[in-house]
Amino acid sequence: MNPRLELTQPYPFEKLEALLASADAPAALSAIRLSIGEPQHATPACVCEALAGHLAGLAIYPTTVGTLELRCAIALWNRQRYGVELDTASQILPVNGSREALFAFAQCVIDGQQPDARVLCPNPFYQIYEGAALLAGAQPLFVNLTADNGYAMQVAELPAEALDRVQLLYACSPNNPTGRVITQEEWEVLFALADRHDFVIASDECYSEIYPDEDAPPVGALQAAARAGRTDFRNLVVFSSLSKRSNVPGLRSGFVAGDAEILRKFLRYRTYHGCAMSPTTQAASIAAWRDETHVIENRRLYREKFARVVPILSPWLDVRAPEAGFYLWAGVPGCDRAFARDLYAAYNVTILPGSLLARDTPEGNPGAGRVRISLVADVAQCVEAAERIAQFCKNRSGA
Repeated sequence: MNPRLELTQPYPFEKLEALLASADAPAALSAIRLSIGEPQHATPACVCEALAGHLAGLAIYPTTVGTLELRCAIALWNRQRYGVELDTASQILPVNGSREALFAFAQCVIDGQQPDARVLCPNPFYQIYEGAALLAGAQPLFVNLTADNGYAMQVAELPAEALDRVQLLYACSPNNPTGRVITQEEWEVLFALADRHDFVIASDECYSEIYPDEDAPPVGALQAAARAGRTDFRNLVVFSSLSKRSNVPGLRSGFVAGDAEILRKFLRYRTYHGCAMSPTTQAASIAAWRDETHVIENRRLYREKFARVVPILSPWLDVRAPEAGFYLWAGVPGCDRAFARDLYAAYNVTILPGSLLARDTPEGNPGAGRVRISLVADVAQCVEAAERIAQFCKNRSGA
């Protein structure tokens, strides 16, 4: 067996399951699970109809590069959303969800012959980044995101000798779990560092379409690059997904786009990897990328949940609505793990301790003392969960 597998840690939800194993939730209260970022809104009818209408595609071997029609739909969406022009032949690849591609990308990018190779990651982070780095033969290098630094990924503060060892940087904007969006100015700093220290940027943007203001969508990495005159998107590949945008996590559909030379090599890797998207899934994906009506309604529902939940929680927790995404990154009194366990035992609400999403560093664990609350359930359930959490905090404080 590959000995690098022993370097990986159990997934956060495995750790959460072990944490809650010693607690018995009250049977009188219905379970409300706000720990996993699994969208619960309805799947758009256009996607279901496209799936049902293209079942004949199951009898066809797909090509890794996908159909021209799908790549054109993705290119059109990027033009309308970000104002960027992508070459459908060389700058777009469909992928089976961003998770699969984020992991595979490191296996393609990392030079396994370099024993000191590093993969730069935010901390807290999506655990795929760490696992991808370790199994590619690199070591993760963490940059802590804290309230004190505004949850900014302050890469420029790292020593030059550390950055010289970096081969790949994972950025997540809007960030999971903090909800922070990387600004145009911050992107330009990252682009300059990538050029100077010769590393590739992988921008994870699966939460890009969940934001509060219809007139102020978050800037994307391709958009930031184009604004900076980097229309070749050198050293940059963006990862996007339909899972959160269109409430289809089971469809496993997304795309990567950016630097044509990097994608040329990634396509070769993927040809061997055997990860081509089914023609049936491609048809459903085309329908999803072409329709914005359901996405606008999606955002409306999340806005309503934040507007109703945050006022209930704010007297008890350090919490505010995020810049984007559907998570609350809330500060709790005392130990985050104990808070999550005791809340579950008292009120049958499941949330994720922040320390399970981060790694210990010399400066501490940046997720400690915080919890991630996923507002993915319907409005009524989210409000009920917030009321239970508030009552739990009130009881705990003795107020």
